[in-house]
Amino acid sequence: MNGVSGRMGYRQHLVRSILAIRDQGGVQLSDGRRVQVEPILVGRSEAKLAELAAKHGIENWTTDLDEALADPRWSIYSDFLVTKARATAIRKAIAAGKAIYTEKPTAETFDEALELARLATEAGIKNGVVHDKLYLPGLQKVKRLIDSGFFGRILSVRGEFGYWVFEGDWQPAQRPSWNYRAEDGGGIVVDMFPHWSYVLENLFGRVESVYARAVTHIPQRTDEKGRAYAATADDAAYAVFELEGGIVAQLNSSWTVRVNRDELVEFQVDGTHGSAVAGLFGCKIQPRNATPKPVWNPDLADTHDYDDDWIDVPDNDVFENGFKTQWEQFLRHVLEDAPHPYDFLAGARGMQLAEQGLESSRSGRRIDLPEVTLDGQADELRVPDRATVGG
Repeated sequence: MNGVSGRMGYRQHLVRSILAIRDQGGVQLSDGRRVQVEPILVGRSEAKLAELAAKHGIENWTTDLDEALADPRWSIYSDFLVTKARATAIRKAIAAGKAIYTEKPTAETFDEALELARLATEAGIKNGVVHDKLYLPGLQKVKRLIDSGFFGRILSVRGEFGYWVFEGDWQPAQRPSWNYRAEDGGGIVVDMFPHWSYVLENLFGRVESVYARAVTHIPQRTDEKGRAYAATADDAAYAVFELEGGIVAQLNSSWTVRVNRDELVEFQVDGTHGSAVAGLFGCKIQPRNATPKPVWNPDLADTHDYDDDWIDVPDNDVFENGFKTQWEQFLRHVLEDAPHPYDFLAGARGMQLAEQGLESSRSGRRIDLPEVTLDGQADELRVPDRATVGG
């Protein structure tokens, strides 16, 4: 486990996933057997690794990645490094013949992400990319609604994600400063568009085009040591995605918005037979035969309580931590070849969307997205002629 001293690597992948699986006696296979997990922690700081290992009863840790990869005891390499360092480490793991499970984005560019997918396939190793938002209870309820035919024909998806990340001067920032430096792999497009890629394609359909505007609203922030720095990466993005089947998705992503919604992420799905609004946990619906009939009248105050027209979707299931659930799915994939479709090629599609979203913002044009295969793209990306771009 490389990069476990970071926020996501420690909290979600080590504590809430691998250690939780260890504490429950391992991962259960289809034949009822349980296989226990044993992690080795890898990082740059001996002091941090030793502290984490002692705190959680972990026997093995090292600052030498090459040594860990050369040891046959460790069959899976997992990566939670900063994006800039990820591809180099993954290449080493591929060369060592390890199964690989990694955070996204898998690389800094689409070409590099596609190359990793090719290398892993050629090496014959199992590989997976974190798709955690598909396992959110709210989105699992949406998937259940889709499978039941509740929506009829889906027309559109609207999504709002984000919150106010403090600038770091009078309040410490909730996110690391590298997130706001493009030269260090930061930016909300690179961070969130890979998420939107797999959410949209797995729930609603393949993303066929993107039109986006990426903005750096706050040009200067203060880092962890109290030093002011230039924010060179985008901190907000406003995008329209066209999906197969004619579905239109509008998603706003922002670290510069104050929250006025039930949860930090919220999706509204509208269809001919009904609509749903889902967050991380909750989901509410409004079927066609219970839809009110609003009438626009700006001269009179509207006293109707529209929130009261929605019906909560019951849990009807036990939803575990999504990171843990996907870890168990990937472990079964490695141990007994159980299905796990979220591979490096899916990671490359996410990076394609991020890259072309940024290009759309630079050029001011909608960009069509060809299908991605291990051989490349079915068609060349149709990028507008720079000479015709105006604002």
